[in-house]
Amino acid sequence: MLRKTTALLALMVASPALATGIDITVTGEANGVISVDLFEDVAPGHVERITTLAEMGKYDGVVFHRVIDGFMAQTGDVKFGQIDGYDARQAGRGGSDMGNLSAEFSEITFDRGVVGMARSSDPNSANSQFFIMFAPGPFLDGQYTVVGQVTSGLDVLDAIKRGDRQSGAIEGAPDMMTNVSVTD
Repeated sequence: MLRKTTALLALMVASPALATGIDITVTGEANGVISVDLFEDVAPGHVERITTLAEMGKYDGVVFHRVIDGFMAQTGDVKFGQIDGYDARQAGRGGSDMGNLSAEFSEITFDRGVVGMARSSDPNSANSQFFIMFAPGPFLDGQYTVVGQVTSGLDVLDAIKRGDRQSGAIEGAPDMMTNVSVTD
């Protein structure tokens, strides 16, 4: 028994540490950091994608292109959402050069501060975009992949510039993720 326990501990120490979260530095009308605990055990493929893109710096300078008061703030379009050369008509239509992800649905409900992956009508089309809930949205449960939960910075989330009440489109300069870093 002791030998098995020792072998298991050695294996755990030798395996790479999984990322446990991200810190999103936001600038614009909102200024500060939103810290997110990522759920590797719930959505490992989606968490890996987010952390990979963050480590590559792909999220740095990406705007919140769709923000609906009382619902959510969406960001992460690494193709068309960069502040440099930003075109509001294109933002939200792109993703990374990596392939789309298969859905990883769970029983977690979309409460305030929950982070979900954005997608098209195809459940297996999430790529790089994600959204953070301002308020509960149980109608999303089982329809979108939950990837994490805000652990601090809800005040920063609440200060993000709102868009049109229906479409969420931002008029003028949108808020952006200045830096997204992976935390352990």
